[in-house]
Amino acid sequence: MLGNFSYSNPTKLYFGEDSLNFLNEELPKYGKNVLLVYGGGSIKSTGLYDNIVKILKENGKDVFEDAGVMPNPTVEKLYEGSKRAKDNNVDLILAVGGGSVCDYAKAVSVSAYCEEDPWDKYYLRMEDVDNKIIPVGCVLTMVGTGSEMNGGSVITNHATKLKIGHVFGENVFPKFSILNPVLTYTVPQYQMVAGFFDIMSHILEQYFSNEDDNTSDYIMEGLLKSLIHSSRIAVKNPTDYEARSNIMWTATWALNTLVAKGKSTDWMVHMIGQSIGAYTDATHGMTLSAISMAYYRFIMPYGFQKFKRYAINVWNVNPQGKTDEEVALEGLDLMEAYMREIGLVMNINDLGATEEMVDGIAKGSFILEGGYKVLTQDEIVHILKNSMINNK
Repeated sequence: MLGNFSYSNPTKLYFGEDSLNFLNEELPKYGKNVLLVYGGGSIKSTGLYDNIVKILKENGKDVFEDAGVMPNPTVEKLYEGSKRAKDNNVDLILAVGGGSVCDYAKAVSVSAYCEEDPWDKYYLRMEDVDNKIIPVGCVLTMVGTGSEMNGGSVITNHATKLKIGHVFGENVFPKFSILNPVLTYTVPQYQMVAGFFDIMSHILEQYFSNEDDNTSDYIMEGLLKSLIHSSRIAVKNPTDYEARSNIMWTATWALNTLVAKGKSTDWMVHMIGQSIGAYTDATHGMTLSAISMAYYRFIMPYGFQKFKRYAINVWNVNPQGKTDEEVALEGLDLMEAYMREIGLVMNINDLGATEEMVDGIAKGSFILEGGYKVLTQDEIVHILKNSMINNK
């Protein structure tokens, strides 16, 4: 384990088929005014909206609504929600939906009382919060982001073609999150599979760094094996409770800050993927899947030993009689085969990216230094172009 660190995660989780009932334990802790945040309205067709409003009313809450949160929440939507929260003197923001809704709720929580432009303060200058924060609770309906138990919040600015995430401190983590795997059953297959890869990518971004014998790496290998196994089941039977519950729990632990402890981390797949999303507005998990194989094949020579370990411990590659490079490449080949098997997008062209966008996407990709190779902008262009020909 590297360096010194502290660990705290203040989010309380309620997990299981009856977990929504625990809203009755949490709501009395907060004031009267609740901002109910959700997306396109699917929670109404499933009956979840009515159930939650009923619980809110039974607990004496005045409910204000902020609907229409899009899959990639925009800065304009953030301004709108922040004004609504402040104007109604909101005591709690209750996010009902997937990661984008949870991300958006956290952004509103820090922006409502921000005296500056929150986009400039939090997403361009990356400053800490020094104003009042509205507490957030989450009811999760789609898994992938881990937003239910972390301080991350990603916002898109289409005018500047930037999609930026800010990882806030534990004061912005949701106070509680409700995780009922059954609520994820109605997610369309495309979105479900995209969420599966978002989970995988979160783990790999933290796994592919350093060569030390690190407890966090062992945890991540177990999470990956569980995810691969359960996702194959869920693709064939989306209502398999055991598979969906395992995936939901894996998603939370993939990005609740635990497995990053004692490590440096990479995050370049996310930086490039988010820039692709800023240009195409494509589904986040699919931007990650479309770029991942080109990226990992490019950086593999700089981290042979970890890629070899990944091949053996996660993909069960037999190393006997093979070079380190052959073992590492076989692991990546098996990863690609799995990705195609579950129906992931493997080519950024399929997301609407074009040759004309490549330079802009590369310029919009923040370059981080935690992985095996610090990329140049030209190398990002090379990776993007390789991801356009990944059609084998």
